[in-house]
Amino acid sequence: MSRAVVIGIAGDAKLWIADLDTGTIKELPPTGELAKIADLRRAGATVVKKVDFAVAVSTAKAAFSGHFEPHP
Repeated sequence: MSRAVVIGIAGDAKLWIADLDTGTIKELPPTGELAKIADLRRAGATVVKKVDFAVAVSTAKAAFSGHFEPHP
């Protein structure tokens, strides 16, 4: 099972890699095939693979309290 996730947040061109085993998140420069996906994101595409739940929240505190903002 994968223990790392590449994340892109709407409105932010950067990509991030979250390593769930080490508890770290770092900026991930898009190269190779990942650069092609970054281009698709800039054009408005959403790419999801092997993730069955994801939600962006305004703060970690909101997530820990169980509150999630509605989708606009």
